[in-house]
Amino acid sequence: GAGEAPSWVVDALRAAGCVFAEDEAAILFEAASDADELVTLLRRRVDGSPLEHIVGWAGFDGLRVAVEPGVFVPRRRSELLVREAESLLRGFSAPIVVDLCCGSGGIGLAIATRVPGVELHAADLDPRAVGCARRNLAPAGGTVYQGDLFDPLPATLRDRVQVLVANAPYVPTAAIALLPPEARDHEPIGSLDGGPDGTDVLRRLIAGSPSRLARNGTVLVEVGESQIPRITAALESAGLDASVVTDDEMGAIVARGRQSRG
Repeated sequence: GAGEAPSWVVDALRAAGCVFAEDEAAILFEAASDADELVTLLRRRVDGSPLEHIVGWAGFDGLRVAVEPGVFVPRRRSELLVREAESLLRGFSAPIVVDLCCGSGGIGLAIATRVPGVELHAADLDPRAVGCARRNLAPAGGTVYQGDLFDPLPATLRDRVQVLVANAPYVPTAAIALLPPEARDHEPIGSLDGGPDGTDVLRRLIAGSPSRLARNGTVLVEVGESQIPRITAALESAGLDASVVTDDEMGAIVARGRQSRG
């Protein structure tokens, strides 16, 4: 409905430990068609379901990205990936962008929205994520493939990708137990678990990047602070020029690998 959420909704969310109780109450109130549905939605939230799964969308880079239960919710810090991609893509006509481990497709969608005319490809291992990404990327003309990293991508993309972007799983296995319940209990473990030090998937992705990147193409990956040395080393051993950009306000770190071969 329109208007302001009743105070009892805000109070219930605050009691459940929701930091942004007023904002969440407004979103639940808007999503509910009547008071009964509002109570149902509120109960799911208080029980720990992610707000985004309950209402069916996540706010990301000013967009509403469709998400559903069992699909990774795009995080605000990943907007740094989008900003970096946008700055690399300026001045190209119809550049090719690939979003790996795409989840809902939010990162690819945000890039395509900021840089009209990109040719967008995305892939994820999880069939639920792929279904979700297809809905989100259809308006942008994006193509979504199901499979492990580069495996499902068409061979025609070799040596042609301008920006390869990924928010791959990078949580160390032992740290998953420490995540908030919203992530730990409601998002696919495969979208979080990056192996013992969190870099397993990232290192495979980096190793496979050079054969896909165009001359001066760039791979952009989100990383944790402790992983910077390993990821920088992986980029350099793949023959890429490595650099790191951080945004303290967003708590975001992006490692960049630029293809410099002739």
